[in-house]
Amino acid sequence: MSSNNYLEQKKNTHLYFRIGENKYAVNSDNVLEIMKLPALDYPQKLPNNIIGLLKYNNFVINVIDIRFFLNIEVPPYSIHNELLIIKTDEVIFGIVTDKVLGILPFDAAQVDAIPFVDNKMVIESLYKFNQETIFIINIYAIENLLKQHDAGREVDILSLFPQDDESKSIMTKRTLDIASKSSLKLASGELHAKNKYISFNLDNDSYCIELSYVKEVLKDTSITHVPGTPDFIEGIMNLRGDYITVLNLKKFLSLNTNYNKDKNPVIIVKCNELKLALLIDRINELFEFQEDDLGEPSESYFSNEFIYNETLYTVLNVDRITSDKKIIITDM
Repeated sequence: MSSNNYLEQKKNTHLYFRIGENKYAVNSDNVLEIMKLPALDYPQKLPNNIIGLLKYNNFVINVIDIRFFLNIEVPPYSIHNELLIIKTDEVIFGIVTDKVLGILPFDAAQVDAIPFVDNKMVIESLYKFNQETIFIINIYAIENLLKQHDAGREVDILSLFPQDDESKSIMTKRTLDIASKSSLKLASGELHAKNKYISFNLDNDSYCIELSYVKEVLKDTSITHVPGTPDFIEGIMNLRGDYITVLNLKKFLSLNTNYNKDKNPVIIVKCNELKLALLIDRINELFEFQEDDLGEPSESYFSNEFIYNETLYTVLNVDRITSDKKIIITDM
């Protein structure tokens, strides 16, 4: 693959999520972190386009809900809402979502211009996926809108956040955990983080994969069993005409447990010229951390371990797994 093709593929990889009844996406390269919604500060006379402030890596960042930009009614938030931390060349800000759905490589041929006038230019274009429309967000338009000082709104923002003691306690703890994390360094107006990882669960244990290997994350998929294959081969899946081996990670890693649902999420990875679908229990967070947080690397299926927000994560060695000859199905 040429360097230009690699850069174009990276540019077209998007993280998509649900807000209300619609699905939206942002370029995954601009996503620093995904987290559960924490408690926000809400000083008086915030601009019309900001729902709160959050201290993130020693910076106070604005948090927005794009529904206010799009004149869509905003329902009350809950502890289940998720927050995307977005970076541009100049700023960092948060976007409140209902649910992060996954990562997709966008085919440029399926991207269309919006068939309506968006004065704020928040919606950049449309993407067709599985007969659904995903609205691609223009984060640079949001960056410009954040510089505008609109008058205060009539909506009582505080009333949108949970008021019960249990929810408030959970969200406050999240805020304290975020504030206690080590800071990322800024240089020439850009964030320089050593590693970006996507985390997931197998049973109650937490694992993660370096994001550079990840091509897609799908909530569920149809898997076809292939007779005569090892028990750790769950089958194959058809991804837009590309047949991909689905690896039962629990059996491959000798965890000796079964999956809890009939349909589970899969993470599509690519390494050593091989695409592989990893069957997991639950997708979790996207985060960055410094290289110093890692222990000594290993050549086994588990390349490393580290602690993040008081949780122990095991790093899967994607290079080692995809180079293992026993996972390749040759007779189909």
